[in-house]
Amino acid sequence: MNPHSAFADDIFPMTIGGAAVHAAATRGVVDPATEDVFAQAPVATHAQLDDAVAAARAAQPGWAARPWAERQAVLGALAQLHITHQETLAQLLTREQGRPLPKARSELAAAAWWYGEYARMSLAPQVLQDTPAALVEVRRVPVGVVGAIVPWNYPIVLAAWKIAPALLAGNTLVLKPSPFTPLTTLRLGALMQHLLPPGVLNVVSGDDALGPWMTAHPGIDKVSFTGSTATGRRVMQSASANLKRLTLELGGNDAAIVMPDVDVEAAARALFDGAFANSGQICIAAKRLFVHDAIYDRFAAAFTALAKAARLGPGDQEGVDFGPVQNRPQYERLVALLADCRRRGHRFLAGGELPPGPGLFFPLTLLDDPPADSPVLHEEAFGPLRALIRFRDVDEAVARANASEYGLAGSVWCRDERLALAIAARLQTGTVWINEIQTASPHKPMAGHKQSGLGVENGEEGLREYTLPQTISMKRAS
Repeated sequence: MNPHSAFADDIFPMTIGGAAVHAAATRGVVDPATEDVFAQAPVATHAQLDDAVAAARAAQPGWAARPWAERQAVLGALAQLHITHQETLAQLLTREQGRPLPKARSELAAAAWWYGEYARMSLAPQVLQDTPAALVEVRRVPVGVVGAIVPWNYPIVLAAWKIAPALLAGNTLVLKPSPFTPLTTLRLGALMQHLLPPGVLNVVSGDDALGPWMTAHPGIDKVSFTGSTATGRRVMQSASANLKRLTLELGGNDAAIVMPDVDVEAAARALFDGAFANSGQICIAAKRLFVHDAIYDRFAAAFTALAKAARLGPGDQEGVDFGPVQNRPQYERLVALLADCRRRGHRFLAGGELPPGPGLFFPLTLLDDPPADSPVLHEEAFGPLRALIRFRDVDEAVARANASEYGLAGSVWCRDERLALAIAARLQTGTVWINEIQTASPHKPMAGHKQSGLGVENGEEGLREYTLPQTISMKRAS
């Protein structure tokens, strides 16, 4: 298949069984910087989903039979594809997602890194017994057909988190991008087809009906979902009908604990990036920043200065630091949370005033030590609304950090290594960073605790999530 013949600049077909497939119905894709519809994406029918699942099922045995090294080589080629088409894909990603163009380029580069690093991974059989009397070993075999559901905040790299380990393990996929950001994924799906056998990777797009169809589909063996906790619960319920395997990477309300011995300016700079990256639309953002009373005022001044100096605007403009909120429903949730903060009389250190004009622009907004019962501290503010919280006692900070239904990630900022490790060990989260933040890697497992998820993404443990154990027990002839 010619990877460039499947689409024109304004046509974004799905990919099913290695072929470009259109749909009778389409859905408008909105530029969040203008709120103008600038493209149309296909809305798959249930029959088209059936076709995609059937194509994946037909392709899976042959793909699994290919040597591991051959599948590794394909992942290496997918990495190079992301680099080759980085600029055109980044421009499209900025248009539909909203983030500044340099950050869109970085997401394409990060996805390439994920594919490249997975291309070096392997899963050797675990030998439990190898004696003259018996051989017992545990091998890892593919799950089968994976339904991958990807959100709108990082649509390309989060797709790579699923595609790379699933393909390496010998599975085939049906991939669904968010209806808010389908275009770059659809285009990548078409480009990838000249590197993959037909049916190994199918990309379908649609409206709100498509996700539930996938999670209930009897031909899908595993669902890997990234999104909100509320939706994750519905995915789990739907998938129970045929005992699908699940990986759920869900919401977070991450806490950062800043101790008094830090370099205040350096910590403020790092945490500013960790709080507001992608306009705060990231599950592992620092959303509650607990700062020791001894340095609170200095830290707040440094953090506030950074927020006030940041430039907000369309992602394709030179010098823009932060783009718009990606979609209208998320923007409205943030506006409601902001209004609640005003009703409660919270003090604003920065932001808080919505700019005039078109586009879903929400200012970088910083609250000064709101009360512990404030909704802004308990709801996941998936956007550029953050709070600094003053504390005097480490036990108090840890208790408040853990007082959340979420347990995705957190961070500790402290020069005393022993103390930092002791604090980290007490946080009820799947990942704790110390003096760094958001250093996700293909080699670092990420797992949510509490209501932040089920299963593991990334690392060897994440790769195992796309396999099933098969125990071989053989009695040897005497």
